[in-house]
This record gives sequence, structure tokens and C-alpha cells, in this order.
Amino acid sequence: MTEYLIRRILQSILVIFLITIFTFILIHAAPGGPTQVMLSPGLSPETFKQQARNLGLDQPVPLQYVHWIKDMLHGNLGYTFKNHLPISDLMWPRIGNTFILMGVAWLVSLIIAIPWGIYNSTKVYGVSDQTASFISYLGFAMPTFWFGILLQQWFSLKLNWFPLSDMHTRGHAGIGDLFLHLVLPVTVLALGFLASYMKYARASMLEVLDQDYIRTARAKGVKEGKVVFRHALRNALIPIITILGLDLPILVAGATLTENVFNWPGMGRWFVEMATAREYSALMAITIVIAVMVVIGNLLADILYAIVDPRVKLGKQGGKTA
Repeated sequence: MTEYLIRRILQSILVIFLITIFTFILIHAAPGGPTQVMLSPGLSPETFKQQARNLGLDQPVPLQYVHWIKDMLHGNLGYTFKNHLPISDLMWPRIGNTFILMGVAWLVSLIIAIPWGIYNSTKVYGVSDQTASFISYLGFAMPTFWFGILLQQWFSLKLNWFPLSDMHTRGHAGIGDLFLHLVLPVTVLALGFLASYMKYARASMLEVLDQDYIRTARAKGVKEGKVVFRHALRNALIPIITILGLDLPILVAGATLTENVFNWPGMGRWFVEMATAREYSALMAITIVIAVMVVIGNLLADILYAIVDPRVKLGKQGGKTA
């Protein structure tokens, strides 16, 4: 296990390194490029060259990459081009805001979806299963921005139950005020998560419950609850863990449409603002942070496989054998 873990960590570091190279090349190949954005317009050729020299833009691109990656390793994510503000100071509060929004929506959906999907696998085509299927189709088909606007129209403008947008009411920063602001965007996001997780939980449990060893356990008179929760659940959780590991980056990446509809000061909305302003340094920093979360999510999913299912063994070559 230790050898496998070390190998996966080294592979993850290599992947992140390759992503930094790819991201840096793409940003510099973009129309206009950092040079045109960072340097003030209307400069004389001499002033333009001097300003480029001060910003390090007169150096070869590989050397610029080396300086950039060194700064990243020291925790310096760079500065915005137009206002020269530290990107880290702008990013970390937004990551915290996004983590609150996405984390609450994620947990709410998991608490509802996993037990409901497991229950529906034992009551196929019953009323509960049909209701869950309808909600799942609704979650997959309904545009998030439209659903968000619909909730705002009814529960904010007409009924005045919840705030229309933002994270806090001006002059109020308590937990109660934050909770009221969370209700509508969390509802929008949780519906999407719920549709996916509930379908995966149901389908995974149905597949496991159809296995020979489950039928054998039932034939021996094992109680149905024990069959479901002791024999079937641990094996059924493996595909679900994969999905959760892949979804982990959303806790910091945010939901662009939902954050914009509800004016939530998170990473998704900030990414749109930075892309519109062509703040390439900020876009590179956002990309790297999300890439690191993707790698961590996959690594955690691999580790949890062995914890959830004891039959999964991590061989010397890093593969899994049952």
C-alpha cells in the first residue's frame, strides 16, 4: 500500500507539472497574449520595451515559465495586470465562499441521494422509485440558470421568503443570514447532484444485488437488511466513490452559472470576470488550483477503493486485482 501510494503521488506531481506547462503555453498562444494586456496601450516603442523588461516579458517564454513556476512553488500566484493586486489575496476568500456553497449542496445531495438510491434498489418501480426517477430526469434536463431565476421569482420577489442574491445582507454577517442566502443556490445545485448520485447509487446496488453471492445469502435465510447493508453496500459504493472523487474539484471550482445568477462571490463567478478582463495570471492560477484538486480527488478515490472493499488489493505494479 505504501509503495503504491508513493507511486501515485509521484505520478500526480508529474501530471500537475505537465498541466502547468500546457497551461502556460496556451495562455501565451492566446490572441493578444499577456504582453498586450500587461503593457499600457499607446506607449512609445522605447517605453514599451522598458516596461516589458521590468515585467520580464522580454525574456524567452521558457525562462518566463521557470520564473513563474518558482513563484508558484513559493506561494506567489502573481498579480493582476490592470490593478497589480496579489492574486492569492483575491483567490483564497473566493475559494472559501465557493467551498461553503458547494460543500453544503454536496452534503445535502449525498445525505438524500445515497440512502434513497439504496432504498429504491430494493423497491424497483415502486412509488418511491418512480418519484426519484422523475426528480432525476428533472435535475438532468432543467437548465440551472433557468431554475435559479425561477426560484428567485417565486421565493424572493413574490413570497419574499429568501434573499434574492449575494452571500450576506449588507450590515448582517451572521450564520442565520448566511443560511437564508444559501437556501436558493443550494437547492439549484443539490438538484443536479441529487439526480446523478441517486441514479448511480440505485444502478450500482441493483448490479450487486443480482450477484450470485447475494442470492446465496438470501437462500441461507440471511435477513434482507443484513444482505443489503453488510454484503451488498460496500461493493456498490466503489462506483459511487469514483464519481465523488471526480466531483471533488467542484468544491473549489464552483458553479459558474449558479454563482452568476445569485451573485455569489465565488470562484466560478470570478473566473468569468477574469476571463472577460483577460487577466491571464489569474486564469493560470485558477487552472492550476483546479488541476491540483482533480489530481487529489482521483488519488483519494484510489485509496478509498481499498478501504471500502477489502478484496481490492494493490499489486506491486500499482494495479488492482480482486
